Amino acid sequence: MISNLSSDWQDKLQSEFNQPYFSVLTKFVEHEYKEKTIFPPQDLIYNALNLTSFEDVKVVILGQDPYHGLFQANGLSFAVNKGVKIPPSLVNIYKELQDDLGINNKQNGDLTPWAKQGVLLLNATLTVEQKKAGSHQKKGWEIFTDAIIKLIAEQREHVVFILWGSYAQKKGKAIDRNKHLVIETAHPSPLSVYRGFYGSKPFSKTNAYLSAKGLKEIDWQV
Repeated sequence: MISNLSSDWQDKLQSEFNQPYFSVLTKFVEHEYKEKTIFPPQDLIYNALNLTSFEDVKVVILGQDPYHGLFQANGLSFAVNKGVKIPPSLVNIYKELQDDLGINNKQNGDLTPWAKQGVLLLNATLTVEQKKAGSHQKKGWEIFTDAIIKLIAEQREHVVFILWGSYAQKKGKAIDRNKHLVIETAHPSPLSVYRGFYGSKPFSKTNAYLSAKGLKEIDWQV
């Protein structure tokens, strides 16, 4: 299952592939793709990692599950393919982006341009069954993505971790706040967006931090 993963991440995560949990996860996921409709397409499971190499990571935006509707998931957290209706959480992310930096992305939900600049758009669970949110949770993906977060937190410096909602915040609780910038707010979903997400200005805060560390800012326009 790792044949579609870029070599730099394969090298960094080699110890995970040798763990018993990853063998169980691989068998489960491969069987699911054979028997059911699973998202994202199998060749895009590691799209976030393939678009953002380990050495290029500047920002991590942590999501939970891939979207489970037809044609939506493309392996990037919160993103959808071009031409697909923008989901509510991303609509709210774009509203905050426009309020924060005056950028209007309302016509396009594909966040690939962010990924190519070093924004790792990582979901905690990398696959899901069609119309069954959370169906691939607690199968091993969370262990794997915890390892990715730990790897970045320990081996890189001055990375911005954007943790929206309690789930992401728990997943990132071990990140050294003296070594990295951690931005924590409410989740951008319609259920929680008014609890502190709006007005949080994560995009300008991210760029201010990167600039202060001598790193190139992110162009958030897609």
